[in-house]
Amino acid sequence: MDLGTTPLLTDLYQLNMIQAYLDRGETRLAVFELFFRKLPPRRNFLMAAGLESALAFLERLRFGEAELAWLRRSGRFGAALLDYLRELRFDGDVDAMAEGELFFADEPILRVTAPLPLAQLVESRLINILHFQTLIASKAARLVLSAPGKLLVDFGLRRAHGAEAALMAARASYIAGFAGTATLLAEAEFGIPAYGTMAHSFVQAHDDETQAFENFARARPANLTLLIDTYDTQAGAEKVVALAPRLRAVGIAIAAVRLDSGDLDALSRGVRRILDRGGLHDTAIFASGGLDEDVIATLMRAGAPIDGFGVGTSLTTSNDVAALDCAYKLQEYAGRARRKRSTGKATWPGRKQVWRRFDGERRMAGDIVTLSDAPASGTPLLRRVMTGGRRVAPPESLAMARRRAADNLAALPATWRGLAQAASPYPVRIADDVRQLAEEVDRFMERSSP
Repeated sequence: MDLGTTPLLTDLYQLNMIQAYLDRGETRLAVFELFFRKLPPRRNFLMAAGLESALAFLERLRFGEAELAWLRRSGRFGAALLDYLRELRFDGDVDAMAEGELFFADEPILRVTAPLPLAQLVESRLINILHFQTLIASKAARLVLSAPGKLLVDFGLRRAHGAEAALMAARASYIAGFAGTATLLAEAEFGIPAYGTMAHSFVQAHDDETQAFENFARARPANLTLLIDTYDTQAGAEKVVALAPRLRAVGIAIAAVRLDSGDLDALSRGVRRILDRGGLHDTAIFASGGLDEDVIATLMRAGAPIDGFGVGTSLTTSNDVAALDCAYKLQEYAGRARRKRSTGKATWPGRKQVWRRFDGERRMAGDIVTLSDAPASGTPLLRRVMTGGRRVAPPESLAMARRRAADNLAALPATWRGLAQAASPYPVRIADDVRQLAEEVDRFMERSSP
């Protein structure tokens, strides 16, 4: 079974509930919305990502004979459920925020409208897809803001939490503004530019560091980047300067040198002096090794002469915020609004829309969450992307999502662009019609309860 596509990649309780729904004939239309309850510390915004992957999952949703046979052997479910799953296809409607859109707490980013068992079934995988890519895109956006105008490359494959996570992190970070990734499959699958330099082991495999540089340069002359800190960083830079004329004679330019350890501020200054003194003014300095947005921002404030950064573990694991408080909740069933009232986890009922206002300089000025059919001023952020299980438009290009992300970050006021927690959250208002509907649902439930 393909782990990325099998419908068994779900929670057991989804099928438990579907069995109960079918037993009672509860198959009328349901509306679920996916949203984030609150922003974690030091996150002033989140960036939506993963919609394309989510829609692809819904399009491919099938229970094949292998999955059905396994469910039958498990002995948990009756023939009626297995027959239902055999014919199951996603034929619902989906409304969603586009990838690259910034959003905030209590704003739905995706709505599924479908028969109750079907809308219930897709919950686990939709959260799995949208939560992770949104988590990484939001982290990557902070890194982009920390290094304006600098080249950022995803170096996180080897410490990502699995193969799919590595691939999706490359995708999400590219949307957020990274220039590319070291993960080759991301270029093959998505067209994301792949970047690669060399490892310390290549240098160590040679008895002479200069010879290692020259051998590598002759083998891979295009966009040549040499790793110079295997032994002594400044000595490595001097060797690069000495080697440059010999390479230049055969048409090879040294595009960059890479620093992967030590005091990057001090080392980059020393290396820049050596390169400039040797006439290598156009050779860039690229840094990697344990970087996050705080380290990069500190280097930028200090004026370190670093032209680009490779970011690994902190990006693909989002190590300062490993998870977001994300939920997919029932908001309407059989034509009646529904809401959860659990302490600390209450939901706003009904189908909703998010409207964004902009000021005269096209800066984001505040959002309002209304019922979906209520008139409001501003730009609506949720749009129909799937009707009856079919997309309403061809898949959006990554380039378009990337432009949207850049436009959103540019439109975000300075108050919420910083890495530190803002003094007050971005203004999001829950409209009166949503609040009134919540009160009506509460009164109905109180009358209905014995």
